Amino acid sequence: MDKGEHSIIQGIAPPYLKKGDKVAITCPAKKLPNPMADAINLLQSWGLEVVLGETLNLSFHQFAGDDEQRAEDLQRLIDDDSIKAIIAARGGYGTIRMIDKVDFSSITQNPKWVVGFSDITMLHTHLYNNFNLQTIHGQMPVNIPDASAKSLESLRKALFGEEISYEFNSHALNRSGEAEGILIGGNLSLLAAVSGSVSDLNYNNKVLFIEDVGEYLYAIDRMIRTLDRAGKLKNLAGLIVGGFTAIKDNEIPFGQTVEQIVMDVVKKYDYPVCFDFPAGHIPDNRSIILGRKVSLAVHSHQVILNYL
Repeated sequence: MDKGEHSIIQGIAPPYLKKGDKVAITCPAKKLPNPMADAINLLQSWGLEVVLGETLNLSFHQFAGDDEQRAEDLQRLIDDDSIKAIIAARGGYGTIRMIDKVDFSSITQNPKWVVGFSDITMLHTHLYNNFNLQTIHGQMPVNIPDASAKSLESLRKALFGEEISYEFNSHALNRSGEAEGILIGGNLSLLAAVSGSVSDLNYNNKVLFIEDVGEYLYAIDRMIRTLDRAGKLKNLAGLIVGGFTAIKDNEIPFGQTVEQIVMDVVKKYDYPVCFDFPAGHIPDNRSIILGRKVSLAVHSHQVILNYL
């Protein structure tokens, strides 16, 4: 199959978890600031057996071990048939340094859930584009102490195959409409970083989700325009904008909010757009399943996202 054909194909859903299953925590990027006790306790409370990757205790500059060590840790967990889900302990930066050292081919024979967000967007896009695999954009162990109860419950539901859907109040700058399509996306900086690579996505007829943290307004503007100039925003089915948090500005103000930046770029298109979706670098980071078909309804007072 041509990778481009994935533009209309729903990803393969790995088997949902059941009590007694093994799940693994690994660090493909930045090293951990503290132990994983909260995450281990939470996963065990769901009836899961937790396997800890070697990278949880490794350190190489800012990374959880050097590139080879992080790749080997992920490889071992991918190839272990007894592991039913791989959860990234945190994001930060570093997945791009090791992803090409990993052979993901065994995941086609033994699909398993991969969970994370932020820098882990690299894994989400790579696994969907190359292996047509659904993945979970959701809370990571390092975030659990500050995570909302609803965000953690949404992760449990996603992993165990329970129904998830979202309804929330409409933002003033939303553009109304209805759409259906495969949900793709993640961190905007990472989507820009994978552009043109083997981990890039076909955006046609997709519902795109974006979020980011700690970026300057001008950089967000540049990344949105970069995606647009690459033709990626032209044929979307819909656009979902999640949390854009800890955003910075220059001494000379940029003059537009994130919402205004986005709408300025996509005003020439007619698909529905919604802001303030509860996902991203926020305590209430609800889980979304990437690579699965969704329906998006943006109304004047309400936004509804359902999985089909």
